[in-house]
Amino acid sequence: MTTIVNNPAPAAPVATETGGSSFLIGAIVLIGFVMTLLYFGIPAMRRMGSAQITVPAAQVVLPNKLNVNVTQTK
Repeated sequence: MTTIVNNPAPAAPVATETGGSSFLIGAIVLIGFVMTLLYFGIPAMRRMGSAQITVPAAQVVLPNKLNVNVTQTK
């Protein structure tokens, strides 16, 4: 007489069943973070304005008279 053993199909691992929903939740959280950063970050950068850089002016001293007579020695 032959014995037949009916084994049930193996159950799928839990990770593959929730992998799609975990990815979706992660994507939604990431999109929410980026949107929050843009919502608060862009106005904050506009309020900062441009950097104020002060460069001191160059001071050049010129004499009142210039001697333009050139004498050459031979």
